[in-house]
Amino acid sequence: MKRILIIEDDTVLRDELTILLQNTGYEVTALTQYQDILNRMLTAQADLILLDINLPETNGETLLLEFRKQNDTPVIMLTSRTAEIDELLSMSFGADDFITKPYNPTILLLRISAVLKRTAKTGTAQMYHDAEVSTVKGSITRNGAEQVMTKNEMIIFQLLLDRQGEIVTRDALMTALWDNDEFINDNALSVNISRLRGKLAELGFPDAIETRKKQGYVLK
Repeated sequence: MKRILIIEDDTVLRDELTILLQNTGYEVTALTQYQDILNRMLTAQADLILLDINLPETNGETLLLEFRKQNDTPVIMLTSRTAEIDELLSMSFGADDFITKPYNPTILLLRISAVLKRTAKTGTAQMYHDAEVSTVKGSITRNGAEQVMTKNEMIIFQLLLDRQGEIVTRDALMTALWDNDEFINDNALSVNISRLRGKLAELGFPDAIETRKKQGYVLK
């Protein structure tokens, strides 16, 4: 049974999350006191942490940054903020996903499941040629240079990497994104592919993703 630690100061939301996750089959611990949170995170032995950004007397992103210096446990950030900069900041600090409130319970469960599967399968890092891919940090590092990926960029890259050298159809990529996020349209997929190509180019892989017309994409 997977263990999930909830760090959410909204009592109603915390109780709803606890019931939802317990009914789904997870073992749940929910903090009700907010002193020494970092130590609680480090000693919880959780398989995944749900961490609110806005907490009494502290900030979830700051906690995440300190936590990542010592621990690679998957973390999903919970927030009522909707600005893109908050998602980018959380992902750059090492978040595995970013969920805005109010959330759809079904989508939340899908994304928790996806993060657990992704981190269990790949561990903390794998290689793409001579670059290190970290699913925990959501980044690719080569020769000391690091590119931080958004959640969707990382999902796309991970699927391409898992099937490197094979054609991955747009439908397969859309399905992977649907399983991890709200609806994404065809244009949004193209934008994410373009941004991912740009980041790979910055690392010295300018032709990493090849387009096969009417078929899909190949990671070389």
